[in-house]
Amino acid sequence: MSKRALVIYREIARLQPYLAALSAAGLDPVPAVAGPLASLSGFDGLVLVGGADVNPTRYGETRQPETETPDDERDAIEFALLEQAFERDLPVLAICRGLQLVNVFHGGSLIQHLNSSERHQRPEGDHGLPAHEVTILPGTVLCAIAGTPKWQVNSRHHQAVKTLGKGLRVSAVDTEDGTIEALERPDKRFVLAVQWHPEDQAPRDPEQAKIFQGFVAAVCRPVT
Repeated sequence: MSKRALVIYREIARLQPYLAALSAAGLDPVPAVAGPLASLSGFDGLVLVGGADVNPTRYGETRQPETETPDDERDAIEFALLEQAFERDLPVLAICRGLQLVNVFHGGSLIQHLNSSERHQRPEGDHGLPAHEVTILPGTVLCAIAGTPKWQVNSRHHQAVKTLGKGLRVSAVDTEDGTIEALERPDKRFVLAVQWHPEDQAPRDPEQAKIFQGFVAAVCRPVT
């Protein structure tokens, strides 16, 4: 029986690259629109994808002009799903907004608008092209997956981690400006969050496909 991961989304038009990357890695991804019926019952992992900015009230701040209109329903649903995943120690892969949500869930805060936002937002066009380099920290899950200290990654975000959430560790930073680019939670079976969009790079970049392969390996690994 194939392993299944729940993929929560809001915009169906942006969903296909995530599903394709997970399927190529050997997983059965099951998309579900963010809604009150979303549940991890019967699933082996959770994937959080890109989307609207997390409501700043969740980390004790007032919304700044650059921050997008919050999607409070999605914030609440994904918080609840993370709680379920951590209670069951299910593998979690979080991408872009997903990283920001994981950080806020753990009590961290966000930079609502990066001063270097242009570096982190490649102009519209080919989303699979890299925008900048990240440095991967040694001894992390991401380092074990990558097998190299540097990666060229794409980018399209204007927010980032400010205060790190409790229990999380940083696993990659922007080589030039130090922006936190990846997080993980070492006390769980597999919790990896990346700020870039590996689903767009994976079809032609075997390095970025490793992220999905690593997630699938964790999903398929027997629980001890």
